[in-house]
Amino acid sequence: MTDTISRFDELDLPPTLLQALADVGYETPSPIQAACIPHLLAGADILGEAQTGTGKTAAFALPMLARLDLADRRPQVLVLTPTRELAIQVAEAFQKYAARLPDFHVLPLYGGQSMVVQLRQLSRGAQVIVGTPGRVMDHLERESLKLDSLRALVLDEADEMLRMGFIDDVEWILEHTPESRQTALFSATMPSAIREVAHRHLREPQEVKIRSATATVSRIQQRYWQVRGVDKLDALTRILDSEATLDAAIVFVRTKIATEELAEKLAARGYAAAALNGDMTQGLRERVIEQLKSGALDIVIATDVAARGIDVPRVSHVINYDIPYDTEAYVHRIGRTGRAGREGTAILFVAPRETRMLKAIERATRQPIEPIALPSREAVSNLRVSQFKQQILATVQEEELGFFMDVVNRLAEEEGVGIHEIAAALAFLAQRERPLQIEESGRGWDVATASQESGGRGPRAEHFTTGVTRERAPRPNRDEILARRRAFSEGSLVRYRIEVGRSHGASPKEIVGAIANEGGIEGRFIGQIHLFDDYSTVELPAGLPGELLAVLKRTRVRQCQLQIRQLSAAEAAAEPARRPPREGGKPAERDARGKPFPQWKDKPQAPREGGDSQRTPRRAGPPTTGKPAKRREKY
Repeated sequence: MTDTISRFDELDLPPTLLQALADVGYETPSPIQAACIPHLLAGADILGEAQTGTGKTAAFALPMLARLDLADRRPQVLVLTPTRELAIQVAEAFQKYAARLPDFHVLPLYGGQSMVVQLRQLSRGAQVIVGTPGRVMDHLERESLKLDSLRALVLDEADEMLRMGFIDDVEWILEHTPESRQTALFSATMPSAIREVAHRHLREPQEVKIRSATATVSRIQQRYWQVRGVDKLDALTRILDSEATLDAAIVFVRTKIATEELAEKLAARGYAAAALNGDMTQGLRERVIEQLKSGALDIVIATDVAARGIDVPRVSHVINYDIPYDTEAYVHRIGRTGRAGREGTAILFVAPRETRMLKAIERATRQPIEPIALPSREAVSNLRVSQFKQQILATVQEEELGFFMDVVNRLAEEEGVGIHEIAAALAFLAQRERPLQIEESGRGWDVATASQESGGRGPRAEHFTTGVTRERAPRPNRDEILARRRAFSEGSLVRYRIEVGRSHGASPKEIVGAIANEGGIEGRFIGQIHLFDDYSTVELPAGLPGELLAVLKRTRVRQCQLQIRQLSAAEAAAEPARRPPREGGKPAERDARGKPFPQWKDKPQAPREGGDSQRTPRRAGPPTTGKPAKRREKY
């Protein structure tokens, strides 16, 4: 059937809906629309398997609208979605398709919005309700939402609701709906738990399976950069500067805290960036998305769940700053671009330890992901110069410049300055905030910008003490090793202060790991560490480069930036004595040089009353009292 349907007017849809589709520019139904709409118009249940971005919202919204009784203001269609963003998007789609339907009302219900507002809107009536499971359950319990007249129910992205722990809530809602309802279940994958729900609640469903993940991904140019040489933030800004086709970007990170931190750092560097995460109020989140749509923002830093359902046409790039935990999350992430036939670009940051996940992503998308090196300083400068020239030419063609030409001519005559010198000075002033020539501060850029041929490996980073690449450095013999140790014992190590201590829960092991991993300083070059309540001191080689210190300043231990600085002679002399070892205790732990660490550990605490051994076991299986245990709305 789907092969013979090439236009919406071949589907048995009312003229008002066809006209609304024409108004928004829809011409040809997607495969899932062509497959589902006839079955749903006929009243059949649907079990649909399709990836995000395939057009499934129209696949269920159009037939549901076609069968509405507009004279009845009671809820006739209920759509359950896993997140509030998706609920808003689906509600907006219903409103768009029903633009020519008189007296049509759709109401989104989700946590974070005022309950008073929702109760008032429910009292006025709406034919279509779109909501998240938790808030729909709240209204059913209050009896502010009555489903006696419900004709159809849609479960959108059921696998995501299963992953987020909503499946018990969904089944409870299903049990409180009329048995005569029509049901449509859509999911990107079909795990056994979803099939069990379908078996219990759907009546002889028509199964529709659209294998479109590869087709969706094929419109997206996928590339990855192996994290090496420089800080990820520096790499991100270099990529943002060099992508000529970048209009707007969504940058994905793993945690809510990381969205705020990265957004602040990008904003400090002059980018129009903002965070999007589940801790933000709903009004603020909606404002961020609107700003992204309008062009007031160019970059949004988001978590997976917060970005679910975002469809902003100008998003040309998705950057995976942190690699996702699973392949499905990656497909959902890059689905924020390249939607509805548009082209898109996806860039993935991959640390060496994450190459296995990279291979899994390639298998899941059935697409190779090409390695890239960071663009060189010359490439970025050339792009900035080209953009600057275009701005000047556009200004010459579009703006009235007579007054400014008079100013320049008078300046040239009065001061005896050449026109070219004045133009150069004006160019300097215009590009001061975003210099056309960029500087590469710190070591590692030669590594980061090196070609990743030969299996994606480039030259190894230079060691800070010698400036020689580690691959070429000869292996030191025993005499050289002893000489280095003698040099350290003779005063080559100096003491630095870092702003993390016992009160933050830090340990010497964590400090050594952070300095070694982020600063590239091998463990044998790290001396004694003294932990105090609010800070610590650590011995490191003298004369560390300023670029390396800048990296270590930003390095975090226990969510605290180290803010490292070298102690002055007076501070080193006045450093408090370390706590002596406890009597009768075990020998003090020792560092890599065999010297004892201070006794930073507190006394072991007795287990609390009612500890883990007395913890009440979690209830297994579905609830037996009709309603599952109340859970906080997740997003």
